[in-house]
Amino acid sequence: MTETRTSTPPGPVARIALIIPALNEEQALTQVLDEVPRALFAQILVVDNGSCDATATVARARGAQVVSEPQRGYGRACLAGLAALEPGVDAVVFMDADASDVPAEATRLLEPIRCGQAELVIGSRTGQAEPGALAWHQRWGNWLVVKLIRLLYGFAYTDLGPFRAIRRSSLEQLSLCDPDFGWTAEMQVKAIQCGLRVVEVPVSYRRRIGLSKISGTLTGTVRAGLKILWTIVRLRLMG
Repeated sequence: MTETRTSTPPGPVARIALIIPALNEEQALTQVLDEVPRALFAQILVVDNGSCDATATVARARGAQVVSEPQRGYGRACLAGLAALEPGVDAVVFMDADASDVPAEATRLLEPIRCGQAELVIGSRTGQAEPGALAWHQRWGNWLVVKLIRLLYGFAYTDLGPFRAIRRSSLEQLSLCDPDFGWTAEMQVKAIQCGLRVVEVPVSYRRRIGLSKISGTLTGTVRAGLKILWTIVRLRLMG
Protein backbone atom coordinates (compact mmCIF):
# COMPACT_ATOMS: atom_id res chain seq x y z
CA MET A 1 0.00 0.00 0.00
CA THR A 2 1.16 3.55 -0.72
CA GLU A 3 0.02 6.49 1.34
CA THR A 4 0.49 10.14 2.18
CA ARG A 5 -0.42 11.83 5.45
CA THR A 6 -2.71 14.58 6.65
CA SER A 7 -3.48 16.17 9.99
CA THR A 8 -7.24 15.89 9.58
CA PRO A 9 -8.66 13.67 12.36
CA PRO A 10 -10.83 10.84 11.03
CA GLY A 11 -14.48 10.56 12.02
CA PRO A 12 -16.72 7.50 12.16
CA VAL A 13 -17.94 5.82 8.97
CA ALA A 14 -21.45 4.49 9.55
CA ARG A 15 -23.35 5.06 6.31
CA ILE A 16 -21.84 4.29 2.91
CA ALA A 17 -23.17 5.02 -0.56
CA LEU A 18 -22.31 3.30 -3.84
CA ILE A 19 -22.30 5.37 -7.04
CA ILE A 20 -22.29 3.53 -10.37
CA PRO A 21 -22.08 5.75 -13.48
CA ALA A 22 -23.68 3.91 -16.39
CA LEU A 23 -24.01 4.52 -20.11
CA ASN A 24 -25.76 1.80 -22.12
CA GLU A 25 -24.82 -0.95 -19.68
CA GLU A 26 -28.02 -3.04 -19.62
CA GLN A 27 -26.02 -6.18 -20.49
CA ALA A 28 -23.73 -5.91 -17.48
CA LEU A 29 -25.82 -4.11 -14.89
CA THR A 30 -27.89 -7.11 -13.80
CA GLN A 31 -24.73 -9.01 -12.84
CA VAL A 32 -23.18 -5.95 -11.20
CA LEU A 33 -26.18 -5.21 -8.98
CA ASP A 34 -26.74 -8.87 -8.13
CA GLU A 35 -23.13 -9.04 -6.87
CA VAL A 36 -23.30 -5.87 -4.76
CA PRO A 37 -23.15 -6.63 -1.00
CA ARG A 38 -26.41 -4.86 -0.14
CA ALA A 39 -25.86 -4.86 3.63
CA LEU A 40 -22.75 -2.75 3.15
CA PHE A 41 -24.51 0.21 1.54
CA ALA A 42 -27.14 2.59 2.86
CA GLN A 43 -27.70 3.97 -0.65
CA ILE A 44 -27.03 2.47 -4.10
CA LEU A 45 -27.22 4.91 -6.97
CA VAL A 46 -26.99 4.13 -10.68
CA VAL A 47 -26.45 7.32 -12.66
CA ASP A 48 -27.94 6.89 -16.12
CA ASN A 49 -25.67 9.06 -18.24
CA GLY A 50 -27.88 9.42 -21.31
CA SER A 51 -28.37 5.74 -22.12
CA CYS A 52 -30.45 4.71 -25.11
CA ASP A 53 -30.99 1.16 -23.86
CA ALA A 54 -32.72 -0.29 -20.78
CA THR A 55 -30.00 0.68 -18.28
CA ALA A 56 -32.40 2.63 -16.04
CA THR A 57 -35.07 -0.09 -16.18
CA VAL A 58 -32.58 -2.80 -15.20
CA ALA A 59 -31.25 -0.68 -12.34
CA ARG A 60 -34.72 -0.05 -10.90
CA ALA A 61 -35.66 -3.70 -11.25
CA ARG A 62 -32.62 -4.60 -9.16
CA GLY A 63 -33.57 -2.11 -6.44
CA ALA A 64 -31.10 0.69 -7.19
CA GLN A 65 -31.95 4.37 -7.04
CA VAL A 66 -31.68 5.80 -10.56
CA VAL A 67 -30.32 9.30 -11.07
CA SER A 68 -30.64 10.81 -14.54
CA GLU A 69 -27.79 12.84 -16.02
CA PRO A 70 -28.58 13.10 -19.73
CA GLN A 71 -25.54 15.23 -20.56
CA ARG A 72 -22.83 12.68 -21.15
CA GLY A 73 -19.52 12.72 -19.32
CA TYR A 74 -18.08 10.46 -16.63
CA GLY A 75 -17.39 13.37 -14.31
CA ARG A 76 -20.90 14.75 -14.80
CA ALA A 77 -22.36 11.36 -13.90
CA CYS A 78 -20.28 11.18 -10.72
CA LEU A 79 -21.27 14.72 -9.75
CA ALA A 80 -24.95 13.91 -10.34
CA GLY A 81 -24.60 10.90 -8.05
CA LEU A 82 -22.97 13.02 -5.36
CA ALA A 83 -25.78 15.58 -5.60
CA ALA A 84 -28.30 12.80 -4.86
CA LEU A 85 -26.56 11.52 -1.71
CA GLU A 86 -28.60 11.34 1.46
CA PRO A 87 -27.50 13.70 4.27
CA GLY A 88 -26.19 10.97 6.58
CA VAL A 89 -23.75 9.33 4.14
CA ASP A 90 -20.18 9.33 5.51
CA ALA A 91 -18.27 7.65 2.67
CA VAL A 92 -18.74 6.94 -1.02
CA VAL A 93 -17.61 4.05 -3.21
CA PHE A 94 -17.37 4.58 -6.98
CA MET A 95 -17.59 1.55 -9.26
CA ASP A 96 -18.02 0.99 -12.99
CA ALA A 97 -21.17 -0.58 -14.42
CA ASP A 98 -19.47 -2.93 -16.88
CA ALA A 99 -18.86 -5.88 -14.47
CA SER A 100 -15.09 -5.45 -14.60
CA ASP A 101 -14.91 -4.62 -10.88
CA VAL A 102 -15.78 -7.19 -8.20
CA PRO A 103 -18.39 -5.51 -5.95
CA ALA A 104 -17.61 -7.68 -2.92
CA GLU A 105 -14.13 -6.14 -2.83
CA ALA A 106 -15.65 -2.82 -1.75
CA THR A 107 -15.06 -4.01 1.81
CA ARG A 108 -11.33 -4.08 1.01
CA LEU A 109 -11.47 -0.47 -0.16
CA LEU A 110 -13.39 0.71 2.87
CA GLU A 111 -11.25 -0.96 5.52
CA PRO A 112 -8.45 1.69 5.59
CA ILE A 113 -11.10 4.42 5.89
CA ARG A 114 -12.94 2.65 8.68
CA CYS A 115 -9.66 2.06 10.53
CA GLY A 116 -8.69 5.72 10.27
CA GLN A 117 -5.71 5.03 8.00
CA ALA A 118 -6.92 6.88 4.91
CA GLU A 119 -9.39 9.35 3.48
CA LEU A 120 -9.08 8.09 -0.11
CA VAL A 121 -8.52 4.48 -1.19
CA ILE A 122 -7.76 3.57 -4.81
CA GLY A 123 -8.31 0.03 -6.05
CA SER A 124 -5.15 -0.85 -7.97
CA ARG A 125 -5.82 -3.26 -10.84
CA THR A 126 -2.24 -3.66 -12.01
CA GLY A 127 -1.38 -6.87 -10.17
CA GLN A 128 -4.68 -8.78 -10.32
CA ALA A 129 -6.18 -7.97 -13.71
CA GLU A 130 -7.62 -10.94 -15.58
CA PRO A 131 -5.76 -11.69 -18.84
CA GLY A 132 -7.18 -9.43 -21.54
CA ALA A 133 -9.06 -7.19 -19.11
CA LEU A 134 -6.59 -4.33 -19.62
CA ALA A 135 -5.52 -3.77 -23.21
CA TRP A 136 -1.89 -2.88 -23.95
CA HIS A 137 -2.77 0.75 -24.65
CA GLN A 138 -4.61 0.98 -21.30
CA ARG A 139 -1.59 -0.39 -19.45
CA TRP A 140 0.79 1.92 -21.30
CA GLY A 141 -1.43 4.96 -20.80
CA ASN A 142 -1.86 4.17 -17.12
CA TRP A 143 1.91 3.82 -16.71
CA LEU A 144 2.47 7.18 -18.38
CA VAL A 145 -0.11 8.95 -16.23
CA VAL A 146 1.16 7.66 -12.89
CA LYS A 147 4.74 8.46 -13.91
CA LEU A 148 3.70 12.04 -14.71
CA ILE A 149 1.96 12.38 -11.34
CA ARG A 150 5.07 11.10 -9.58
CA LEU A 151 7.26 13.54 -11.53
CA LEU A 152 5.07 16.58 -10.88
CA TYR A 153 3.73 15.80 -7.41
CA GLY A 154 6.13 13.30 -5.87
CA PHE A 155 3.51 10.65 -5.10
CA ALA A 156 3.81 7.10 -6.42
CA TYR A 157 0.40 5.87 -7.55
CA THR A 158 0.25 2.62 -9.50
CA ASP A 159 -3.20 3.05 -11.05
CA LEU A 160 -6.04 5.42 -11.91
CA GLY A 161 -8.55 2.67 -11.25
CA PRO A 162 -12.23 3.72 -11.17
CA PHE A 163 -13.04 1.43 -8.22
CA ARG A 164 -12.35 3.69 -5.22
CA ALA A 165 -13.66 4.81 -1.84
CA ILE A 166 -13.47 8.22 -0.21
CA ARG A 167 -14.83 10.04 2.81
CA ARG A 168 -17.67 12.40 1.93
CA SER A 169 -16.03 15.24 3.84
CA SER A 170 -12.88 14.74 1.76
CA LEU A 171 -14.89 14.89 -1.45
CA GLU A 172 -16.28 18.23 -0.37
CA GLN A 173 -12.77 19.42 0.42
CA LEU A 174 -11.52 18.49 -3.06
CA SER A 175 -14.25 20.45 -4.90
CA LEU A 176 -14.08 18.21 -7.97
CA CYS A 177 -15.46 19.69 -11.15
CA ASP A 178 -14.07 17.85 -14.20
CA PRO A 179 -17.05 16.83 -16.39
CA ASP A 180 -15.56 13.89 -18.24
CA PHE A 181 -12.36 11.85 -18.63
CA GLY A 182 -10.27 13.89 -16.17
CA TRP A 183 -12.41 13.09 -13.10
CA THR A 184 -10.28 10.27 -11.65
CA ALA A 185 -7.01 12.09 -12.26
CA GLU A 186 -8.42 15.28 -10.75
CA MET A 187 -9.42 13.39 -7.61
CA GLN A 188 -6.02 11.77 -7.18
CA VAL A 189 -4.03 14.92 -7.85
CA LYS A 190 -6.17 17.13 -5.62
CA ALA A 191 -5.93 14.52 -2.86
CA ILE A 192 -2.15 15.02 -2.92
CA GLN A 193 -2.47 18.80 -3.03
CA CYS A 194 -4.90 18.82 -0.10
CA GLY A 195 -2.75 16.49 2.00
CA LEU A 196 -5.27 13.67 2.23
CA ARG A 197 -4.06 10.28 3.38
CA VAL A 198 -4.19 8.14 0.26
CA VAL A 199 -3.89 4.36 0.18
CA GLU A 200 -3.88 1.91 -2.71
CA VAL A 201 -5.12 -1.64 -2.22
CA PRO A 202 -5.00 -4.43 -4.81
CA VAL A 203 -8.32 -5.35 -6.45
CA SER A 204 -9.40 -7.83 -9.09
CA TYR A 205 -10.26 -6.68 -12.59
CA ARG A 206 -12.30 -8.77 -15.03
CA ARG A 207 -13.00 -8.57 -18.74
CA ARG A 208 -15.83 -6.11 -19.11
CA ILE A 209 -19.21 -7.02 -20.56
CA GLY A 210 -19.78 -5.06 -23.76
CA LEU A 211 -17.58 -2.52 -25.52
CA SER A 212 -15.85 0.26 -23.59
CA LYS A 213 -16.93 3.77 -24.61
CA ILE A 214 -13.40 5.02 -23.99
CA SER A 215 -10.75 2.30 -24.41
CA GLY A 216 -12.85 0.35 -26.90
CA THR A 217 -12.00 2.75 -29.74
CA LEU A 218 -8.78 4.46 -30.80
CA THR A 219 -10.48 7.87 -30.86
CA GLY A 220 -11.88 7.40 -27.37
CA THR A 221 -8.53 6.24 -26.03
CA VAL A 222 -6.65 9.21 -27.48
CA ARG A 223 -9.24 11.75 -26.31
CA ALA A 224 -9.31 10.33 -22.80
CA GLY A 225 -5.53 10.11 -22.57
CA LEU A 226 -4.98 13.69 -23.67
CA LYS A 227 -7.61 15.00 -21.27
CA ILE A 228 -6.13 13.07 -18.34
CA LEU A 229 -2.61 14.31 -19.07
CA TRP A 230 -3.83 17.89 -19.47
CA THR A 231 -5.73 17.67 -16.18
CA ILE A 232 -2.58 16.63 -14.34
CA VAL A 233 -0.49 19.42 -15.90
CA ARG A 234 -3.21 22.06 -15.52
CA LEU A 235 -3.64 21.41 -11.80
CA ARG A 236 0.13 21.71 -11.36
CA LEU A 237 0.19 25.04 -13.20
CA MET A 238 -2.66 26.29 -11.02
CA GLY A 239 -0.58 25.50 -7.95
